[in-house]
Amino acid sequence: MNRLTGPRPAGYANLVMTFTSFIHSALALTGTWNHPPQEIFIPWLSTAGLNISIDIEVTSVNVAAMTVVCGLNFLAQIYAIGYMEMDWGWGRFFSLLGLFEGGLCCLALSNSLFCSYVVLEILTLGTYLLVGLWFSQPLVVTGARDAFLTKRIGDLILLMGVLGIYPLAQTWNYTDLAQWVQTANVNPTIISLVCLALIAGPMGKCAQFPLHLWLDEAMEGPVPSTILRNSVVVASGAWVLVELQPVFSLSPFVSSAMVAVGSVTAIGASLIAIAQIDVKRCQSYSVSAYMGLIFIAVGTQQNEAALLLVLSHALSAALLVMSTGGIVWNSITQDVTQLGGLWSRRPISGLAFIVGALGLIGFPPLGSFWALLKLADALWTTNPLLVGVIILVNALTAFSLTREFGLIWGGKAKQMSERSPEVFWPMILPMVILAGFVLHLPLILESFSLLPSWAVLNKDVALLLIWSSIFGVSIGGVIYLGDFIPKPVKLPLQPLQNLLAYDFYTPKLYRASIVLGVDLISKLTDIVDRFVVDGIVNLFGLISLGGGEGLKYSNSGQTQFYALTILLGVSLLGAFVTWQFWGDEFMHLMSASVSLLPQ
Repeated sequence: MNRLTGPRPAGYANLVMTFTSFIHSALALTGTWNHPPQEIFIPWLSTAGLNISIDIEVTSVNVAAMTVVCGLNFLAQIYAIGYMEMDWGWGRFFSLLGLFEGGLCCLALSNSLFCSYVVLEILTLGTYLLVGLWFSQPLVVTGARDAFLTKRIGDLILLMGVLGIYPLAQTWNYTDLAQWVQTANVNPTIISLVCLALIAGPMGKCAQFPLHLWLDEAMEGPVPSTILRNSVVVASGAWVLVELQPVFSLSPFVSSAMVAVGSVTAIGASLIAIAQIDVKRCQSYSVSAYMGLIFIAVGTQQNEAALLLVLSHALSAALLVMSTGGIVWNSITQDVTQLGGLWSRRPISGLAFIVGALGLIGFPPLGSFWALLKLADALWTTNPLLVGVIILVNALTAFSLTREFGLIWGGKAKQMSERSPEVFWPMILPMVILAGFVLHLPLILESFSLLPSWAVLNKDVALLLIWSSIFGVSIGGVIYLGDFIPKPVKLPLQPLQNLLAYDFYTPKLYRASIVLGVDLISKLTDIVDRFVVDGIVNLFGLISLGGGEGLKYSNSGQTQFYALTILLGVSLLGAFVTWQFWGDEFMHLMSASVSLLPQ
């Protein structure tokens, strides 16, 4: 078996260690709750006046993030036991899941911007390796490459911001940065440029416009890795944003830019998700839309709402991936227009999808309702336009998820879904457990006193959220669960349909701008390297070769000839070195001789 499917004990060992980490994190959460933060400094590098240490901060929020990461990774690994049952890359896949878990836990504990950047680079590498797990398939190789390069754009600009903030604040420690902000007196232009660079990395990690294409390309990887990527890996950028929020407050322009990016991504990605036919693409754009709401929360300094959005989204998004992953696993197609009628064949997966969808929209009393309510309530009086954005995105998300459910589980079975049974227990078990967590998330939050009482709720905002959810679900149900409108549904305007289906033509814009620019620069560099650099080197080589060939035929092989050659060479060298001494004397004698000639 090992020879066919790889070292399976490696996966089981990783599973046991992940479960141990989850239990340890859960116990540590109860021990750190309502306790002051504990900071740990581990010296790393000290040279030329630069002291870099690994700064760790242990708080209840950080430990809660570790608990979520370890718990979701544990469930994803159980899911992978069934999904990757006969895969030859078993050991490598589980080791990369462990790399994700370790990197995310390190990011949660990190109290240093520099260390966070290093961890983000490790996560970028992990994404590349996991997406490219099946490297014998051309589409997988292309997807891994594109995902890696797209994220590298944001990472490179983020590095500029990391290096730019240090001369201003003389620290990378998040706690020290928050204290420095209170008395900072910096040039507004400089701090704005630095903060713009600092949000570029999270834009790539959170798949925000225009750095959002990598998440779609990353769907070529195995579904169990998508469980982590769609839930907590994309939130790594949001975590860094929350940590740096005090620095962003120094530049109102950058805060407005974050809100603008989040709003455009949230609305745009929600519209694009409605027009997709691949089940993975539908979910990837929904993730980008939700991350856009988190950008709005951080840009408006609503950190608690941002963290609550991260938590509720992580659990619900992971459950959605699990419920549809079984369809990808044992169905011929993942095109939602070719599926249908799976409710009678996959009832557990269908129920899990419903729970995940309700947990992702403003449906009381599940988690996202409280997160969206907290964010919208804070903006109700200061920025009602953003409240409208939140309501609109919630309605579009509800419609999109209902559309997916109707196309996959509703209607009559089609040729591609007639023989599509429910998955077996290693994939069902984590799905059921996670559905229970999504349903009980409000009780968990209430036990930690993180939910407001009904008496102090903004009833107007709550009703708007509820009605937007009902509106989106109702419209989606009428169109995709009823027989009133023929399928597939198309928009009246074909150009608009193509605009949404082809992602606002973003890939074409990439090819016409960035890809074309890099291609032209590469060709120019190749010409300079080939004809200038190599030309000079080849010229010297030809001169040396010609000189050597000429000397070869001038040699007689006689010792006295070699001695004469050496003597002449030494004489010429001596004459050249002493020219300034005897040359002046010679010129003086010549002048004297000329003066003695008869006039």
